[in-house]
Amino acid sequence: MDKVAGVGGGSGMVSPVSKLSIGTIPLGLLLSGCITLPLEDDVGTDASLQDAAPPIVDGVRPPPPRRDGGPTGRDARPVPPPVGCGDGRCVDGESCEQCPEDCGLCPDTCGDELCQVAESCRTCPQDCGRCDPCGNGVCEADESCDACPQDCGRCETCGNEACDADEDCSSCPIDCGLCQRCGDGECGADEDCANCPDDCGGCVVCGDGFCRAEDGEDCLVCAADCDACPSCGDGACNEGTETCFNCPDDCGECEGCGDSRCTGVEDCASCQQDCGVCSVCGNNVCEEDEFESCVNCPADCGLCEAVTCREIVNCVFGCFNLRQRPPQISLACVGDCTARGCADVQFFVDQAVNCAVQNAFGGGIGGIDQIFQVCAAELEACYAVSCPPAPPP
Repeated sequence: MDKVAGVGGGSGMVSPVSKLSIGTIPLGLLLSGCITLPLEDDVGTDASLQDAAPPIVDGVRPPPPRRDGGPTGRDARPVPPPVGCGDGRCVDGESCEQCPEDCGLCPDTCGDELCQVAESCRTCPQDCGRCDPCGNGVCEADESCDACPQDCGRCETCGNEACDADEDCSSCPIDCGLCQRCGDGECGADEDCANCPDDCGGCVVCGDGFCRAEDGEDCLVCAADCDACPSCGDGACNEGTETCFNCPDDCGECEGCGDSRCTGVEDCASCQQDCGVCSVCGNNVCEEDEFESCVNCPADCGLCEAVTCREIVNCVFGCFNLRQRPPQISLACVGDCTARGCADVQFFVDQAVNCAVQNAFGGGIGGIDQIFQVCAAELEACYAVSCPPAPPP
């Protein structure tokens, strides 16, 4: 039997114990705590004893050795992050292991659709969702352009038409395309107004008439302000970037559009027939194709100039579509044309237009030229009238 040293000598040293059974060890030694026994399943296997817990010495059990040979105990302090870690930029000397705050989690974990223990809304928003403060209009200290573009704006590289290494569908859909789950009708934990308005609706500032890149707006996530992306309208629905929400011209209308109610995530860009046009008076753009004019928005289109009866009549006839049966007339267009004349001019314009409408709907008029012939007397009276000069200011 192997010799056990230090028993009764008070040295506190314990010789290694191998291939012993409980029956060969004096009871006094077992009760004294001077030696420890391996687990029953490990007895008799030299290799297993190497992995067993080390013996207690002077009442203290040292930590087990690390399999990688690294330091243990007090020497096993965590490696401090790089000096610049946390400034929102992943630069040389930082990596996903050393500084996930700036570089994100390593690819083998972030993006697996599971919010792991080591992940958070800050380090992996695509798995854990955006942080709660995101969307309050203030770029908080723990927010950045990639984690919260609606507060901090898009990152500088976002929008360069290349999906860079630090970009993904969640942080920069304009470069990387929409996430696969976007458009399923559910606003998931990793979705928000900045990366999937199809499911979550547009951000608060979207729809104010200003395309604000600093708030994360672009043609993909806020067509209402930024207009449709250049590829929209080519007749092909690009599944990566186009949907019924941001490009109904190519992808068709979203479900529910056309019920005369602007509800849910619908807006003027996704369903004009329910929500109306996207023109906003006061955004310094005269959106004539969306019914803005000097009459209803002088702030954008300037003050109207006095026009003659002839000019108004020609404008009004441009609102007629006599090729349709029955003929189509845009009343908004007619109102906009006639609003620019003085009282006398409007009276005579009214006579000429009534003659034209009556004959157009009567079926006897084949075109504008015939209207000029049938309504010649009314038009002649109109042409003789002009507005008096405007009084001095």
